[in-house]
Amino acid sequence: MRRSSDPRTLKTLDTDLGRIGRLEMATQAVARPLVAPGIALAFMVVVGIGASVFTGGQPLGLVVVAAAVIGAYMALNIGANDVANNMGPAVGGRALSMGAALVIAAVCETAGALLAGGEVVGTVSRGIVAPESLADNQTFIWAMMAALIAAALWINLATWLGAPVSTTHSVVGGVMGAGIAAAGFGAVNWPVMGMIAASWVISPVMGGVIAAGFLAFLNARVIHVPDKIAAARVWVPVLIGVMVGTFTVYMAIKGLNRVVSVGLPVALGIGGLAGVATALVMRPVVARRSAGMENRNRSLKALFAAPLVFAAALLSFAHGANDVANAVGPLAAIVHAVQGGGGAGAAIPLWVMAIGAVGLSVGLMLFGPRMIRMVGSEITKLNAMRAWCVALAAAITVILASWLGLPVSSTHIAIGGIFGVGFFREWYAERVLRKDRGALALPVEERARRKLVRRSHFLTILAAWVITVPASAVVSAGVFLLLDRITL
Repeated sequence: MRRSSDPRTLKTLDTDLGRIGRLEMATQAVARPLVAPGIALAFMVVVGIGASVFTGGQPLGLVVVAAAVIGAYMALNIGANDVANNMGPAVGGRALSMGAALVIAAVCETAGALLAGGEVVGTVSRGIVAPESLADNQTFIWAMMAALIAAALWINLATWLGAPVSTTHSVVGGVMGAGIAAAGFGAVNWPVMGMIAASWVISPVMGGVIAAGFLAFLNARVIHVPDKIAAARVWVPVLIGVMVGTFTVYMAIKGLNRVVSVGLPVALGIGGLAGVATALVMRPVVARRSAGMENRNRSLKALFAAPLVFAAALLSFAHGANDVANAVGPLAAIVHAVQGGGGAGAAIPLWVMAIGAVGLSVGLMLFGPRMIRMVGSEITKLNAMRAWCVALAAAITVILASWLGLPVSSTHIAIGGIFGVGFFREWYAERVLRKDRGALALPVEERARRKLVRRSHFLTILAAWVITVPASAVVSAGVFLLLDRITL
């Protein structure tokens, strides 16, 4: 058949092809946001199938399968929300690309969870609820199930709102709410809850003050001096030694305490030796690396980039060893109770830890970039030096809190450190303005525009912190009452 060469026919064909192309683009645009939730749903289905294999033939096996799926959902939300606190500063400080941060965080978090994760979970999440008040096995199982559901839902909502919240506090609130619904207010260990409430204020303030202190030291000794490179050759090795020593102590008392148990004095001694040795080794390394560098801040940022990556990786490992174990604790308690162990304690099976570790990595890869960008660049502007101050402050604050016996949140500490750096920069900029009397004549609106910390994020995050425990407690109580009524 002979082809038509009528220009009108060709024009019509081009128009139709254009419409098809636009339709395909629109379809892709609509489908793209559904890819990540689809993969997450597939992961939860795989977890459910795997759990059914491990619990096949056991009484209440379907309960364990349901708990495993909810635990996987919880782990996904932790990866989406919590990991940003460790990797956000490194990405915001441009020491890591987003892709590299995701890979390093996934590897370190998984390794921390599987190699040094918690082996034992205390009765009803670290004594928040009196064990004897939930002596009935079914009541205990529904309480843990409600706590898991409530904590996961709250973290999911907080992630959607762009607020980094504490995983541990979410779980604690869930357990508290289910305990109150099951056995009344007398079942709750209120002194422990009081200490947790106090940590809402103590941990971010400690992190912020320490981070601001390090930034003030850098400003005075390295950044704002005539010869920045000469100052860096003196102080950067010392500061890297302080970082290595601090993280050695941190890993000894937090990250690896399940593998090798050491007291704080021994950990401090090991950390001190590691810090001194590192400072001596790094002195010639920094001297060689700084040779030929220009006398400006960009050169200093290059010297702090590698230590910042190291700090972020270690924080992720320690987070995987601690917070992930806390998150799968209710799931382990349910498995233990179904197997006839009651609620006195729960050794975490390897397959349960694997759910937490892999789920965290999957959640991080699928949903983590948004929170990493928010933490790293939308609260205040970070560079490698400011981000390094945040990472070191987080480790030191956890060590001090452990020594003082304070139950603190790594999320609150890291975000507090970022706010501390931002508010210190505002104070320093205001101080410079006051020296320049002409700048004080700026309109109020212009001076407000120059604020270096976004107040909207500050208020959103603060509100989310305050209502984390009450919100998860209310949701958990409602879920528990619903589960209890269904199974009557």
